[in-house]
Amino acid sequence: MRALTSTAALVAPLLIFGAVAAAAAETGHVLSAEEFDAATVGRTLYYNSGGQPYGVEQYLPGRKVIWAFLGDDCKKGEWYEEAGNICFVYEDNPAPQCWTFYQGAGGLVARFLGDPSGLPLVAVEQSPEAMACLGPNVGV
Repeated sequence: MRALTSTAALVAPLLIFGAVAAAAAETGHVLSAEEFDAATVGRTLYYNSGGQPYGVEQYLPGRKVIWAFLGDDCKKGEWYEEAGNICFVYEDNPAPQCWTFYQGAGGLVARFLGDPSGLPLVAVEQSPEAMACLGPNVGV
């Protein structure tokens, strides 16, 4: 891979910042940890990606969660705020998965940290009911 020229090295961060700012403007207000907690606790949210069903997450008090890809087993986890992002760790994967959450015109939108060009997750439905779990955590 070729090294950036000095001018390109100075301009590249500005372009990246501009793209991130534009994406934030398109999707709405970035949620703080307190705002995220208020928007999610006690709810089960159903997410789509690219217009297709993706997964469901139940948000419990104390920043606890239960996640499942559609048709998959439920995974218990927890979330925390780090550098303005909401990071999740799950029982089967202790590596943090960090997202930026926005309150957009159509509802809650999440973008995976490190993949700004990837498709966002969009909360398309919410319920106060517990999610139905498949597999070993049935009835969680």
